[in-house]
Parts: sequence; structure tokens; C-alpha cells
Amino acid sequence: MPVYSEKKGKVTVIVIDRPEVRNAVNRPTAEALADAFRNFDADENACVAVLWGAHGNFCAGADLKAISSGIDFNRIEIQGDGPMGPSRMALSKPVIAAVSGHAVAGGLELAIWCDMRVVERSAVFGVFCRRWGVPLMDGGTVRLPRLIGLSRALDMILTGRPVGQRRPCPGVLPTGWLKMAGHVRRLRSLPPRLLSFHKYACAMIV
Repeated sequence: MPVYSEKKGKVTVIVIDRPEVRNAVNRPTAEALADAFRNFDADENACVAVLWGAHGNFCAGADLKAISSGIDFNRIEIQGDGPMGPSRMALSKPVIAAVSGHAVAGGLELAIWCDMRVVERSAVFGVFCRRWGVPLMDGGTVRLPRLIGLSRALDMILTGRPVGQRRPCPGVLPTGWLKMAGHVRRLRSLPPRLLSFHKYACAMIV
């Protein structure tokens, strides 16, 4: 299965598992991700989701081989789910991206779709699709400037350069860094008080 879910208490972990392509997303994977998040949002006993990629990489973006072959290429219709799956959804509960390895192109878009990002030191962010003339097409050009500011977002989008702990760009992306592996295990033990907060609580403060 390209996507599977695990649940511990009120935390749902949704995993991309396509190690042969660094967890790149083709159409079946995008559909499975969208279904997994719909199920999470409908689950009254689930309070927060963690999205991560198995085998050392978060997500290398859309599966370009699938696109070029014309088989299992990503959905690009205006209505409905996005090319990467859940990226057009507005969920009622928070989602945390647990990032290790590459989170690039569409993988970056998935990471910034999440409400928070907790990052291992191996993480690399980047708009690598820029190198092949492929645009961000799943909300990245809107969400990235909102997170890190227009100037820094343009730096990433126009240059396609990698950003991470070895090549930092101040203010870019992580909510928190972890020094070692095990971030998903730690996130599964989120404090119960945090799990009781509603995602849109901040919207109630005007």
C-alpha cells in the first residue's frame, strides 16, 4: 500500500510508503492520501494527525515518471482533490508534518499545507521542480509566502535551491527541529491538553 494509517489514542499517523521513488506521489497515492485525511477528519476519536514519509524521506513531489508515461498521472482538474491529494482540503483538526529527508516540489507543498512542521536535521526543503520547468501547482505559491514572507519564498521558488540545516534560509519553514530520529514517536505522545484545543480557536479571537 502506498499510504497507510496508524492510530495511538487520539493521534492518527498517516504514512507515505513508496521508498523506490522517495515517496513521490502518483494518482493512486494522492487518492489514498485524500481518503486517509477524510477518514481522519470524520473520526470523532481522532484529534490530531501526523503526516510523514517512511524510509527517510518525506516526499519527493509528484511522480514525474508516472506523469511522463501517461499512467497514474496526478489529477489536475479544477474541482475536487488536488494533484497531491489532500492539499485543497480545509480540515477541522490540526495536521503536523514530521519531516525527514527530502520535502521538495509537491512534497514541500504537502508540508506547508500542514498546520505545523517538526523537522529532523536531515530535512531538505526546496522547489526542485523549478529545475525542470515544472511549476508549483498545488497551493505552494500561495502558502509559502504566507509562511516565510514574499522575499524568502521568491528565493526558493526562483532559484530552486535546497534549504535545510546545512544551507539555511532564516525563518524558513520548521516549527521545531529535532536533533535525532524518533520525531513520530514523540509526536504520538502529544500532551492531552494540546489535543483538546480546536484548530480554529485562534479564529475566535478578533
